[in-house]
Amino acid sequence: MKNKLDINKIPQPVYNNNPALVELYYLAWEQAWKHVKVQEGIPQSPYMDEGLWDDTIWIWDTCFMTLFCKYSPDIFPGVESLRNFYLTLHDNSAKEKISLNIQHPDNPPLFAWSEYDNFMFTGDTEHVSKLLLEERFLQKHFDWFDNCSKGWQLISGGNARNSVPTELKKVANGYLWGNIQSGMDNTPRTIPGMRWFDAVAQQGLSALYISRLAKRIGATELSELWMEKYNDLKKLVNDKYWSESDGIYYDLKDDGSLSNVVTPASFWPMMAEMCSPEQAVRLAEYLTNPNLLGGDVPWVSVARNHPEFDEIKNGDYWRGAVWIPMAYMGIKALEKYELYSTADESAAKLLSHMLKTYQEYKPQTIWECYSPVAACPSENHGERVREDFCGWSALGPISLFIENILGFRQVDALNKIVTWKPANSGFMNGIRNLRFGNIVTDIIMDEDGSVMVTSNQEYTLHVNSSKVQIFRGKNLIDLEDFRHTDNTIPYMS
Repeated sequence: MKNKLDINKIPQPVYNNNPALVELYYLAWEQAWKHVKVQEGIPQSPYMDEGLWDDTIWIWDTCFMTLFCKYSPDIFPGVESLRNFYLTLHDNSAKEKISLNIQHPDNPPLFAWSEYDNFMFTGDTEHVSKLLLEERFLQKHFDWFDNCSKGWQLISGGNARNSVPTELKKVANGYLWGNIQSGMDNTPRTIPGMRWFDAVAQQGLSALYISRLAKRIGATELSELWMEKYNDLKKLVNDKYWSESDGIYYDLKDDGSLSNVVTPASFWPMMAEMCSPEQAVRLAEYLTNPNLLGGDVPWVSVARNHPEFDEIKNGDYWRGAVWIPMAYMGIKALEKYELYSTADESAAKLLSHMLKTYQEYKPQTIWECYSPVAACPSENHGERVREDFCGWSALGPISLFIENILGFRQVDALNKIVTWKPANSGFMNGIRNLRFGNIVTDIIMDEDGSVMVTSNQEYTLHVNSSKVQIFRGKNLIDLEDFRHTDNTIPYMS
């Protein structure tokens, strides 16, 4: 029997303004702890299970799970779980070891984003050097995605099942793909012969983060090579998929015209930093418009004014339901363009909806996806979606809570930096036991606005638009010295 979750191994939030959000936070960790699985016959065990089938793993579920596991790497093997894909797909010597089915090998290629985000917490240059210079798994997966043939199947020995045949195929100006393979199972986007803009943007995201990881380890030539690949994909996205009249990215039809289906997937190019600042502002308007992707429950999976937006079935999976990982991606994309108020407001609305559903709907739990119109889960083929889905839905109560409500935007373990935009004073808020690299710190703001920072090592705290040197031991900070009318914090790449 697995040991009980040790809360001393996870960050401990302080938020007296709404203690129920803290309760939801701990529930998410408890549910995620149940999905730390041990299994013989796989390259990486323990690993993070997505909460669906015990014999199957998904690429994009696992990649998204790494983005909250980074807060407790000692006991949550998030980024380590990626090796079950790397070694099975890209290392011939390991293909006989896997006893798990990789359901859709042509899922969104998010490995490099996951690795970079976790590197920011670990500062582990040795891991990155091995990954990029010896194993080359990130580069291999980029190339595999580019050269995949429709109908390809993963065939392994042992007890493994074949994967679902791939739909992916690179063609002129983009990629043919499938709705299920893209992750958006019953999305109304699908048109025969359509080029999916998110496939291009996600490949661009991979190239961007391969380049940045290479730069972090001093591999200059490698970094420049992958930045060239990124720039080519950036140009393709903006040349072929941007609608200047509508201010959004659409899929490309076979005849060269653009579709007009609005979904949060249009934020993938923003996440990949392919937008101009002006494009980003126009895209953000889709989120603030209550008739499109906004409203009291934002990040609906197809615009509310689309004819297939389904209120009766509570969003019917990808026909309006709210998916926490897609919302998380979009919120992080907004932050890259310093659209912090829009990002934070949508994060607060999303967490409020998750909390209301938890409080008012039975059973009290965290769901696979949420209704866009009521405090309840969505449906899938007429059935209620899966409960206890942490799984990637933990990104809301954990990562969005820490990053957008408590305001801990980012850490950089290599350079020993924490970037923080504090919540308003008047109530106690902050975090204890925040770990990055070898540093463990508490950052707590009291009701009067004073801040006590305790740390086992020195680091720099970027607070609002100022820098504060934190020393080992206790540090008392008067935030009045750091209050500015402009509280934006530049995104650290």
